[in-house]
Amino acid sequence: MEEQERSLNFIEQIVEKDLAEGVNNGRIQTRFPPEPNGYLHIGHVKAICMDFGIAEKYNGVCNLRFDDTNPAKEDTEYVETIERDIRWLGFKWGQIYYASDYFQQLYDLAIRFIKAGKAYVDEQTAEQIAEQKGTPTEPGVASPYRDRPIEENLRLFEAMQRGEIEEGKMVLRAKIDMANPNMHFRDPIMYRIITSHPHHRTGRKWNVYPMYDFAHGQSDYFEGVTHSICTLEFEVHRPLYDYFIDQFSGPNFCGLSPYGPDYRPKQREFNRLNITYTVMSKRKMLQLVKEGLVAGWDDPRMPTVCGLRRRGYTPQAIRTFMDKIGYTKVEGMIDQGLLEHTIREDLKETAPRVCAIFDPVKLVITNYEGAGETIVAENIDGIESLGTREMRFGRELWIERGDFLEEADNKFYRLSPGGREVRLKASYIIQATGCEKDADGNITTVYATYDPNSKSGTEGGNRKTKATINWVECNSALDAEVRLYDRLFAVENPSAEEGDFRDLLNPDSLKVVTAKVEGALRSELHAPIFADGIEQENHYQLLKQGYFVVDPDTTAEHLVLNRTCSLKDNYLK
Repeated sequence: MEEQERSLNFIEQIVEKDLAEGVNNGRIQTRFPPEPNGYLHIGHVKAICMDFGIAEKYNGVCNLRFDDTNPAKEDTEYVETIERDIRWLGFKWGQIYYASDYFQQLYDLAIRFIKAGKAYVDEQTAEQIAEQKGTPTEPGVASPYRDRPIEENLRLFEAMQRGEIEEGKMVLRAKIDMANPNMHFRDPIMYRIITSHPHHRTGRKWNVYPMYDFAHGQSDYFEGVTHSICTLEFEVHRPLYDYFIDQFSGPNFCGLSPYGPDYRPKQREFNRLNITYTVMSKRKMLQLVKEGLVAGWDDPRMPTVCGLRRRGYTPQAIRTFMDKIGYTKVEGMIDQGLLEHTIREDLKETAPRVCAIFDPVKLVITNYEGAGETIVAENIDGIESLGTREMRFGRELWIERGDFLEEADNKFYRLSPGGREVRLKASYIIQATGCEKDADGNITTVYATYDPNSKSGTEGGNRKTKATINWVECNSALDAEVRLYDRLFAVENPSAEEGDFRDLLNPDSLKVVTAKVEGALRSELHAPIFADGIEQENHYQLLKQGYFVVDPDTTAEHLVLNRTCSLKDNYLK
C-alpha cells in the first residue's frame, strides 16, 4: 500500500483523500472543457489524460464540455475535430455539454447578483478599466459607475441583452474589492456585449456573453463536477472560482444544486506541458497556418493532435508519454526526444518492415535466369506472430547508391568489385563484378553475380557475410513520395527567444524524396479503412530509414509516406 501511494501523482492523492473522507458523497466527476476556437494540441492531451484518467481510475465519469462563450472565435468545425481527436485517443465521455447550455441560468444568476448589489454595469473603455486595476502592490481605483443604483444596473444590463447597446460600450462587473492583493478580485468583468458574430449554437438569441471566470465555475456547479482540474495558470483564478461558488450558499442563492447542501466542486491545478523545438500558443500556431508556413493544422510538424496523428504517432504512444512525464506543480521543458523515444518504442514491435530505396541505382544480376520468383520474408525479424510478406525477386533490382563503391578500402563491407560477398536482405548472396557510368561519371548500373544455393532459409543459406543490403525488384517496385519531417524550429525554446518566432523556423523541417518501395505497399493504394468513423493509420519501418506512416494524400495512383521518426534514438535518458 505504501508503495502504491508513492506512485500516485498529487491529484490522485487529493482524490483518494476525498474518497476516504466521503467528500461529495464519494462521487467522482471530472470534465474536459475546451474552447471550440481551434484544434487540440499535445498540451491539451495532458489535460485529457488527467481528466479522463481520473474518472476511469476511480469509477467516475468525465464529461466533455465546450466552453463556447465567445462566438467571435468559435465554430462547429472545431467542435467536430475536438470530438474526433478525443475518440482517436481512446477516451469516452459520459455526456457532452456546452457552456451555452447554461446561458439562461447564468444570465438569471447575473440578475440576482445585480439585485443583491454584487454587480454593476460599467461604461468605461477596456483601457480605462485595465488602467484602474492598479498593480499587485498598489490598490486599484474604483470605477465611477461602481455605486450605480441597482435599478439602473438592471435596466442597462437588460438593454445590453436586447441588443440596444453597441458592442464594447458596456460590461457587467462583479462588485468585490478593488484593493484585494489578488488582482482577479478587483471587480472582474462578468459579461461583455458581442453582437458582431452569431453564436454557432444559439444564433442571435444572446447579445451578452459571460466571461470565463464567471461561466466556468458555475457550469461545474450546475453539472455536479467534483474535481475541476486545470493547468497552473488558473491557480490565481481559484480564489475567484471559489468566491462565485460561495455566493450560491448565501441567502439569495441557496438551493441551486441538486447534489445536496454540502456539494461543491474543487479546482486543482497541475503543470502545463512545454516541449522543446515547438510552440504551444494557439495564436502562434494560427499565424503559422494562416501565413502558409505550414500546410495546415494537421501538418505533421505541428504539435496538434491531428498533426501528430498524421506524423504517425499512435494514441498509445502519446498516452505512454504522458505517463512518463507525470503531473507536478513545477513548470518545465520536456525534451522532444522523449516523445520520439516513446513512439519509437511503440512501433519497434508493431510496425511491419519493408524495403525502400531512397537514392536508387540499378543492380543487374547477370547470371540470374528466368522470370523471377517470390521471396517470403518476416514482417519483423524474429516475431512470427506478425506474419510474413511476399517480395518479388528478379534479375534487375534497385539498391541504395551508397551501398556500392567502385573502389573501396577494407573498411567498406558492402558491394565493391573484388570478390567480396554481400547478402541481399532475405534472399541471396551476391558479388559485384563492375558498373556502368553516364557521360558525367555517375554510376547508372551495378553488375553482380549471385549464388543460387545461398537463398535465406534454405540449407545452403546459412553462410554469413559481413554486410546485408536492402533491395527492391524493379518491375514490381512502387514510386512513393516520401516526406522527411524534422523538428519545426531550429532552436530548443522558440518562445523564450527575442524577435520574431517565425525567423526561428527550421528550414530543413521538410524534405521530399521519391523512393522505390517494395510491392507489399501496393495494398495502400486502395480505399482507407475506417473504424468508428475514424480512418486507421498504417505504420511501417522502412529498413535502415526510419518509421513511416501512410499519408491521407495517398491515392489509387500515388503513394505518400510521412516519416514519423528516425531509427536512431537520441533521447538522453
